Amino acid sequence: MEFRQLVRGRVDWPDIERVARELAERYDRDGMRVRFLDADNWLSTPMVVDDDLFVKVITRQNTLVHALFTTGRNLGAFSAGTEGFFERHETPYEMARHELEATRRVRELGVNAPEPVEAFEVGDLGVLVLEYLPEFRTLGELDAAAVAELAPDLFAMLRMVHDAGLAHGDLRAENVLVADGDLYVIDATRVSGDGREAARAYDLASALAALEPLIGAADAVDAALGSYGVDDLLAAERFTDFVAIRPDHEFDAEELRGEVDKRAGEPRSGNGQASR
Repeated sequence: MEFRQLVRGRVDWPDIERVARELAERYDRDGMRVRFLDADNWLSTPMVVDDDLFVKVITRQNTLVHALFTTGRNLGAFSAGTEGFFERHETPYEMARHELEATRRVRELGVNAPEPVEAFEVGDLGVLVLEYLPEFRTLGELDAAAVAELAPDLFAMLRMVHDAGLAHGDLRAENVLVADGDLYVIDATRVSGDGREAARAYDLASALAALEPLIGAADAVDAALGSYGVDDLLAAERFTDFVAIRPDHEFDAEELRGEVDKRAGEPRSGNGQASR
């Protein structure tokens, strides 16, 4: 068995049937259609119900993997000279409820996100129900010109999330959805007040790392400077080595750091950003 399959785990079919019966009863649906998504998601089993509900089924193994990932992110924070800032969840239901509440908070800010419906338990499984966006592509599926056009919007959206005391924690091109030309953020999470600045820098490093292979380091940094100052980018630079060792990020860290350092050496404008 591949390591990816081992850590992701799977939900046994009887448990899937129990969840489906619970969904049919809760939403009074007969002949409900359920299809599974071929998604690279180690923290849940995602499925679509009747093309209007997006459902994540979370197991105890998913909770354990989340705890391991959280430990890794916090070790990365320590390596960058800051305290750990992400918190683990003890149960599958706690994971589901946390994402539901974070999604509600994001939407309250005016940031695009799927509409949250509810979180509940079925046995020892956590179940999260969100709006399903039927026609979307991930940022990584777009061509370079489209990504370059949307990149400033990505950083503006991220800045709104950060200013509200939230963070993403797993920002990758695959985790940014594009529907009808608009960006949607998913999987936002809360961070402790003490770790807010470090989480912000980590997110910014991840966003730059996601964009560098798609549009190049220079354009990625330019897009970030529309919402963040040079000092923010220098703080994010401390996390690039840690982001680079993640298996789901492939980017030119040296090129990215070079572009950030180049902007840091340029004259500053009145808002603290480098002028060009």
